[in-house]
Amino acid sequence: MTELLYHTDSYLRETPARVVAVNSEPGGVALDRTVVYPGGGGQPHDLGWLEIHGRTVPIVGMQRSGDALWHLLDAGAEPLPSAGSEVGLRLDWERRYRLMRTHTALHILCGLIFRDYGARVTGGNMEPGQARMDFEFERMQAALVREIEIEINAEVVAARAVRVRILPRAEAFQIPDLIRTKINLLPEGIAEVRTVEIVGLDLQADGGTHVANTAEVGPIRIVDYKSKGRINKRLVIALE
Repeated sequence: MTELLYHTDSYLRETPARVVAVNSEPGGVALDRTVVYPGGGGQPHDLGWLEIHGRTVPIVGMQRSGDALWHLLDAGAEPLPSAGSEVGLRLDWERRYRLMRTHTALHILCGLIFRDYGARVTGGNMEPGQARMDFEFERMQAALVREIEIEINAEVVAARAVRVRILPRAEAFQIPDLIRTKINLLPEGIAEVRTVEIVGLDLQADGGTHVANTAEVGPIRIVDYKSKGRINKRLVIALE
């Protein structure tokens, strides 16, 4: 099983690692530890580089298979390192940090909307610096959108701490409204649940990477809104 270092430290940019398995098709390696987020929950996978005996090989994708987390390498990576080899991992940090800011911005948005309007999330997706989130809203008008934009930026300025905890499943599910999505996306049978808390605003189950304080997000603009159904409204945000 790969140790997921990003689960407890989203700011860790690089790490030594050991190859535990090699797969020539599609050209990837499984490591004993990683700083590379594999994607999930609307957040795309990280990019970065694998240092192999003096060679620097781009990591172009990630793939889960059971307990293994495969780091997919650029086609020019041959020869692949052998199992047991020591390698180094390094993130594309600029991209990762922008995704961290974007993901936390979405939690500010959904936390505020749940608190003030009682609307749950029906879907979402993000890219570095831009994201969309869908909510169970019957009506969405320009005046409301502007009000929400002002309110979420007030939460940024409030400089709220963002805390990550990993809890036993039974303890986690005693937290009211832990799941903010309309459908519970947590896999059955997991022993532990990772939670992300924006102190004083939001607390929910989440597996992605985040900044440590809402002030790091910077100004958030709502650049578009639209109806995606009778009780499904979309907000699109962008960061500077």
